[in-house]
Amino acid sequence: MVMLNQLAALTGEQLQSYRLVNSKFPPIALFDDVAGADEFEVLYQIQALTNPRLQNELGRLELIPRAEIPFGIPGCSYATAPFTHVNPTGSRFSDGSYGMLYLAGTMDTALAEVRHHQNLYWSKVQRLNYERFVFRGLSCTFADMGMKDAASIPMADPIYDPDDYTHAQRLGRAVKEAGNPGLRYSSVRSHGNYCWALMTPRPVSSIVQTAHYEMIWNGQITSVSKISEA
Repeated sequence: MVMLNQLAALTGEQLQSYRLVNSKFPPIALFDDVAGADEFEVLYQIQALTNPRLQNELGRLELIPRAEIPFGIPGCSYATAPFTHVNPTGSRFSDGSYGMLYLAGTMDTALAEVRHHQNLYWSKVQRLNYERFVFRGLSCTFADMGMKDAASIPMADPIYDPDDYTHAQRLGRAVKEAGNPGLRYSSVRSHGNYCWALMTPRPVSSIVQTAHYEMIWNGQITSVSKISEA
């Protein structure tokens, strides 16, 4: 298994990346309504008095220190949501006890990654014959300073197993415990392209909506198409 100290650190290039989120879940405006942690605390306490759904909308705030939230950037809510709404079943580099912001080097790569996971998820739902899923495309700008580079690891390594995330999650845990902000890796679903797994939203300087995409399910995802511009 690859060791963390074998991976080079990236040098701080400013990068453009892409992500998809399910459009039925609206962005959480509260993160974008303030410029700093102090303002957030005040506004959160005020809104919590009148909005009983606020905690569900914001997710588990205890999972991310306020200092890690990039208040004041365009799309702060998009950057923060993956760390407060954690998938308990985990992901490639997370065992489900902490969140990660996954980004792809191209929108086609993001679509390939999401298509795979949608196929996997909906194939377990019995008697689902037809469905239409709409996703919001996001464009993200971030700096990779200090992130570890796993893209140098051959695709035959266990961290790139298409189904078993055991080794990848061990690497993800090591990256997190070492305090590294993230990891660059090769896409398993779109060969030859890169993805990033961010352990914190702090490197993000902007994340904005681009377009909407539609995936059609007929026993599997049979088509993917852009249906609107931002």
